Amino acid sequence: MEINIKKKDDLQIATIQGDIDSSVASEVTETIVPLVTENAKIILDMTGVEYMSSAGLRILLSTYRQATAKEAQLILVGLSEDIKDTMSVTGFLDFFTVSDSIDDAKKQLEG
Repeated sequence: MEINIKKKDDLQIATIQGDIDSSVASEVTETIVPLVTENAKIILDMTGVEYMSSAGLRILLSTYRQATAKEAQLILVGLSEDIKDTMSVTGFLDFFTVSDSIDDAKKQLEG
């Protein structure tokens, strides 16, 4: 699992590669959650994530809660159909703004 973070102006793009499960949950949390600051604009590019366990869902929910508390904007990009289905069934998908591409997500954050 690998996370790359790019910052440009007030936008942060975190690209996650690899599965997210309990073995990497703390690493993901320690890397992603600090990105959430007051009024931050964050794109989580999950195009390279094929599997996400319940630990991954908890990370996303925690990140969402932090973003809401700090009035930050968070967009998930590139969810696989399996992850999208899991998030839909559990109701998690309702919490998030989802986009198919980083360019579309940037436009959503600008608008």
